Amino acid sequence: MKHLSIVLSLLLLSACSMPLVALAQQEFAPDGPPPRAMPGPPPFLHGIELSEAQQDKVFAATHAQAPLLREQERIAFQAHAQLRALAASDAYDDAKAGALASTAAQAMAAISLQQARLEQQLLAVLTPEQRKQAQQRHDGRSGPRRPQ
Repeated sequence: MKHLSIVLSLLLLSACSMPLVALAQQEFAPDGPPPRAMPGPPPFLHGIELSEAQQDKVFAATHAQAPLLREQERIAFQAHAQLRALAASDAYDDAKAGALASTAAQAMAAISLQQARLEQQLLAVLTPEQRKQAQQRHDGRSGPRRPQ
């Protein structure tokens, strides 16, 4: 049972660290993740004609989530950096490594949840015809989603 727990923890860590690997490959300040570009509409809204009022709502919603996303990205980045440092040190502690992995995973889960909430909030702004267009765009996509 203990081995299963360790394997599941490692799988969760590797799945959650994939976005962080991409961040690590970019140039960034040593004390945190790279700055994000100003948030814009998500890809599923590209090509959909929005009224000015809808554009304002999309703008407000995407910008309102930026502080939370930035904070969670910072937490995940720091936990991952500490985990890498711990793994390379002579004073490796499995319990501390597990706690760091858990912290990184929780931050990534919070980011995923916030992105799902935003998508639902933005879909509520759309008319039925626009939702249909967004669904068609979603259905027509192939391959994995790119991080925003």
